[in-house]
Amino acid sequence: MTERARILIVDDDRAVVEFMLEALGDRYVAVGESSPQAALARIGVEEFDIVISDVEMPGLRGTDLLAAILEKKPTQLVLLITAFGSIELAVAAVRAGAVDFVAKPFKTDVLVLAIERALRDRSIRRELVQLRRRLGEDTSAGLVATSPAMKRVIDIGARAARSDATVLITGESGVGKGALARWIHDRGRRNTHAFVHVNCAALPATLVEAELFGVKRGAFTDARESRDGMFVEASGGTLFLDEIGEMALEGQAKLLQVLESSRVRPVGGTEIDIDTRLIAATNREVEEIRSDLFFRLAVIPIAIPPLRERREDIPELVHAFLSRPRGTQMPVGITDEAMRWLGKQDWPGNVRQLANVVERAVALTEHESIVIEDVRDLGMAPREVATLDLGEAAAHQLPLAEVERRYIARVVEQCDGNVSRAARILGIDRRTIYRKL
Repeated sequence: MTERARILIVDDDRAVVEFMLEALGDRYVAVGESSPQAALARIGVEEFDIVISDVEMPGLRGTDLLAAILEKKPTQLVLLITAFGSIELAVAAVRAGAVDFVAKPFKTDVLVLAIERALRDRSIRRELVQLRRRLGEDTSAGLVATSPAMKRVIDIGARAARSDATVLITGESGVGKGALARWIHDRGRRNTHAFVHVNCAALPATLVEAELFGVKRGAFTDARESRDGMFVEASGGTLFLDEIGEMALEGQAKLLQVLESSRVRPVGGTEIDIDTRLIAATNREVEEIRSDLFFRLAVIPIAIPPLRERREDIPELVHAFLSRPRGTQMPVGITDEAMRWLGKQDWPGNVRQLANVVERAVALTEHESIVIEDVRDLGMAPREVATLDLGEAAAHQLPLAEVERRYIARVVEQCDGNVSRAARILGIDRRTIYRKL
């Protein structure tokens, strides 16, 4: 038999409390208090599935009681009732953290419907978190596809997984290009073989050939032993070349030869056949790639939109990040107010930045669920980057490094995300821009 939900009814009119106890007693374990102070004290020592409170009460209004309850228990479900119902009050109550709002006079079945909806939504959220915990890291958090834009990305990715054609994934830093590449590999026929991730931006130009194609012993002074390159290491599987636009043009020319011949020549050795699927990724600056190589890579082009253009994905992403297994106890959820705040941000660092904010909030929160202070007080204000001028910066006493970061972000925005053009304007290189941001 399912355990009945426990409900606390709070109303300064004792007759109303008695009426609601009688009306709800058959469905729930219901208790009542006519003093909001007494109710608050009771909530501190007892567990209730939902609290139903009147708004207009002497000494402590229902909205104030709501704030006091959520300060003690951020995950507590609170339903507000008032005879002075209005759209403005309803919106204010929900923004303050109420799960719903019912205006007097009301029918019992309307109240029961609101209670059941709140309990059902909470149950669904808890089941989702528990399911993700069991799945562990296999949540593919970066590939949440609630928005139409990401659904199109997943659809193209699923079709790409059925072939061995080369794929070029484009998108801003942090949107999940690496996650999509791995997702395609895991769903293709090569998923039992290696997935090798190479960050081209971290490869020195002089070592690109040796790292990718391999080297034979004695080929140069430091080549004391033969070593397979990344193409051979990924044989039978997938080689993912991240930030391909960072590769020097000479390296791009040799990569093109490999794609056309399916053969690699280790430094100091002879050509060998390879069977490796190639997936490459870059930001929007495709002009950094040789045109002939670009067309060879972009047999299947996939563009991942930035997070600010698919805000519908943010709640699901947050829940996915919260469900990641950790060595210490973690919050079971996040308050609606905190989630709404996250949904309003522009996220210039995209999914990676959102994940970092959630991770820090989990580590620093003092509540069972993440509250708005946990995320709002992290010092990030993406929307202010483009508007803060020098006078405001001085008035806010911002450090020079922060002013520099915001100016760089502004120039990149003015260049429509073209980091190469922004670097030329600023007189610094692309890697410096990434590091500063």
